Amino acid sequence: MSSTAVTPLFVPGNRPERFAKAAASGADAVIIDLEDAVAPEEKEAARRAAAAVALEGIEVLVRINAAGTPWHAEDLAALASARIAGIILPKAEDPATLAAIRAALGDGRAVIALVESARGLAAARELARGAARLAFGSIDFAADLGCAHTRSALLMARLELVLASRLAGIAAPIDGVTATISDDTLTEADARHAAELGFGGKLCIHPRQVAPALRGFAPDAEEVEWARKVIAAGGEGAVAVGGMMIDAPVRIRAERILSRAG
Repeated sequence: MSSTAVTPLFVPGNRPERFAKAAASGADAVIIDLEDAVAPEEKEAARRAAAAVALEGIEVLVRINAAGTPWHAEDLAALASARIAGIILPKAEDPATLAAIRAALGDGRAVIALVESARGLAAARELARGAARLAFGSIDFAADLGCAHTRSALLMARLELVLASRLAGIAAPIDGVTATISDDTLTEADARHAAELGFGGKLCIHPRQVAPALRGFAPDAEEVEWARKVIAAGGEGAVAVGGMMIDAPVRIRAERILSRAG
């Protein structure tokens, strides 16, 4: 299930009164956060709320605390029987940690590796082989490298996550957040940039970001019209459509555009 999420929305684990609102936001998944959004003294209450969550009709993921923190093991123990679709591991760097999480869950639920550091990126291809999906913690990654949080500075990292996912045969990765929640145009542009690079989704931190992020991942009318013409042309070899030669790779692209449109 989690391999298809396009606009998963974070909600703080210590604010259970917001869980249903997040589920009604239009996002296709809710991420209950036990890590960055929750102060140390509220970790236990947030963990209990996540373990007791019961949201119908939407996928629920939980971002646990990173391996090596005082809360990691307790998070896993509490969530072993929770009604959730999977776990997001922050600061993912070691494939062995993913294996340990899968063993702790014991039922095949998804484990998503959130890459947020140089070490995580260096291990991305190994992480992808043990994860249901990769996600990009771009803000933490930029802080770790000391680079700017811009599209050009993070291009190589984003492309590596897309490539690692493809090599492992898993779903396209989820891009990082847009920190400015009041700029719908920026959110949509960031999502479109991610889609152009081969990402399959974008992390959202506010309900307002869901709609523009979805627009960013949706093909425009011109792309959809082109894709329909390509598919309608049929055939298995090379044919001409509107002055353009169409062969198997072009048909694959057209099918993907129509899938995104759907």
